Amino acid sequence: MRTVKVDATASTNSYLREFSRSMDLQEEILLWTDHQFAGRGQRGATWESQPFKNLTFSVFKRVRLFPVEKQFYITMAASLAIVELLKEFEIPRLKVKWPNDILAGNRKLCGILIESVVKNGKLDALIIGVGLNVNQTHFERAPQATSLALETKKEFELAQLIKKINPIFEKYVNRITRGDFEQIKVEYEAELFKKDRPALFSNPNGDRFNGMIKGVSEEGKLLLQHEDDAIRKYGLKELKMLY
Repeated sequence: MRTVKVDATASTNSYLREFSRSMDLQEEILLWTDHQFAGRGQRGATWESQPFKNLTFSVFKRVRLFPVEKQFYITMAASLAIVELLKEFEIPRLKVKWPNDILAGNRKLCGILIESVVKNGKLDALIIGVGLNVNQTHFERAPQATSLALETKKEFELAQLIKKINPIFEKYVNRITRGDFEQIKVEYEAELFKKDRPALFSNPNGDRFNGMIKGVSEEGKLLLQHEDDAIRKYGLKELKMLY
């Protein structure tokens, strides 16, 4: 996987999308910057990131023959890649908060945003965007955020982290390519935050209810066991975990 660095950009995902259009990319590329000034998160949220303090990167992968119904496996693989990297630094209480936030305890350490590139009505490529809090120690708009520096009391070289990340991501990309879906799902569910433990949720109407996470469906919906023991599926916009 080729690594490319840009000095600054609004969003590594957007940059790669435009770059892929102009260059008709066929190879896998990891593009990173240490100054992303308009990063995006899930549900239209912005990503708070101080310049030269954090790691923001995106991976471009062609997936022309990839089954559309298997797209969530890319999310699972990307989450597992980040968890594998962070375990090397002995970050305590690492978990994946469905669908793809990486937590240390109850605090968000990393976010992932995956976007599809569609051509002629068919899935053509995926762009996997990652924002990892590294050396930032104060967060104004994200009170539940943390960073590698806060968790380890150490500072990190961003370029060295990218060198570690690249082969890990390449490994998980290869696992997806060869169809290692079942094992990836098992590993992802084992890392899920609050799995098999009572948790509080709310729906779009603001109603609160208790449930227990049992896993995810093939299409990436959350499988939630309710107090009546019924297991129901939920999409990203259908509920919010309160923690």
